Amino acid sequence: MKMGENAAGKHQQGFELAAGDFAPQAPSKCFDDDGRLKRTGTVWTASAHIITAVIGSGVLSLAWATAQLGWIAGPTVLFLFSFVTYYTSCLLAACYRCGDPATGKRNYTYMEAVQNNLGGIQVKLCGMIQYFNLVGVAIGYTIAASISMIAVKKADCYHEKGHDNPCRVSGTPYMLMFGVAEILFSQIPDFDQISWLSMLAAVMSFTYSTIGLCLGAFKVAENKKIKGSLTGISIGTKTSSGTVTETQKIWRSFQALGAIAFAYSYSLILIEIQDTIKSPPAEYKTMKKATFISVVTTTVFYMFCGCFGYAAFGDMAPGNLLTGFGFYNPFWLLDIANAAIVIHLVGAYQVYCQPLFAFVENTAASYFPESKFINNNIEIPIPIGGYKPYKLNLFRLVWRTLFVCFTTLVALLMPFFNDVVGILGALGFWPLTVYFPVEMYIVQKKIPKWSTRWVSLQILSLACLIITICALAGSFAGVASDLKVYHPFKSTY
Repeated sequence: MKMGENAAGKHQQGFELAAGDFAPQAPSKCFDDDGRLKRTGTVWTASAHIITAVIGSGVLSLAWATAQLGWIAGPTVLFLFSFVTYYTSCLLAACYRCGDPATGKRNYTYMEAVQNNLGGIQVKLCGMIQYFNLVGVAIGYTIAASISMIAVKKADCYHEKGHDNPCRVSGTPYMLMFGVAEILFSQIPDFDQISWLSMLAAVMSFTYSTIGLCLGAFKVAENKKIKGSLTGISIGTKTSSGTVTETQKIWRSFQALGAIAFAYSYSLILIEIQDTIKSPPAEYKTMKKATFISVVTTTVFYMFCGCFGYAAFGDMAPGNLLTGFGFYNPFWLLDIANAAIVIHLVGAYQVYCQPLFAFVENTAASYFPESKFINNNIEIPIPIGGYKPYKLNLFRLVWRTLFVCFTTLVALLMPFFNDVVGILGALGFWPLTVYFPVEMYIVQKKIPKWSTRWVSLQILSLACLIITICALAGSFAGVASDLKVYHPFKSTY
């Protein structure tokens, strides 16, 4: 997602991304129509980026979410979320260029698309929501990665000392380890240069999702029956957080909506992914294919993981399928699955944070175009492999390191996996996945107000807003419950 060395162009009150200082020109062998180096992305690289972003830690909470909703509502809600995500992603893909979908002016980021289609206060609102959500995802992934590293340690402990041993493990050192790794990877300059990391992360996501799916299927076979009920977890069920009351049943159901929404959240980086795709054919056509492949693939995985996990454990389905220790054996397979989760989250963290990194760096460059600290690169030779020298930017080094330190600190202070997942899913789903794509598409296609299509799109947006409000309420109720027994920096699992 290269935004230009010295990002010139307009900058409105800190929220509009600079479009770069490239003059439009006729496409050539080496350059695209906007003067930038020829893009090389294909439907497969775009699909890999999307799958890396989508099949994240969210998949592991789907058995728990299905357990709250039951056999009827659980799969139905999963399917509806997948349909809405695919449909609104196609609307958003059509807004990559302004005017003509094949030759119009490109929008390099999600927020730039909002600026050029909607403008005004909506740009500021979009910026705040998008970047707050990106920070939240980074925090959520730090928590999830540490829990998976802890699970490896606990699986080995249970294997050596038996299942009755508490095997308590502190999460602090593992969050710090993940933070150090992200500081190193965050120095990769932009999206184009992390495609290999994205591909690796996509393979890892399939690995642990498949293991979770197979373990769930084997557990069902071992039980010789399918657990669960049509309406979800029963009132009076005793869980690790206490007995489920009528009120808690409602809150948990709402929180499950947030967890499922989080499992499908990637719209906020769709434009950035689309900006890596080569043309012809027109980018939006390739992106629609990539979106279809990705959403179908992830939905099949989600259905199997959520349903097999619920069938295996019923009301007692753990909040994280591979770390909640519904499974103990084979311990080595659990170790492989959790190691794959960690590798995947290392890549997914970078995929999500690159838009935020680029925004801050281009904003700084537009405010301080003469600053050597912000704009100058130091070339560091790479003595092996014949690689080009690494361009070290001091501002990038300092800012990205501070960002990773901040997200790690917040993760240490609020290590509530299911609650954080629910809040993030709810906050990002309606505004970023539904509202802005719908409004931009209406403007782009000049859909008349009160026409049948306009009314249909507004009904879709309103329905998703109601779901978001319910999911937020349930997730905040979960956080309030967890805080009653929580001690900062002393989280053990």
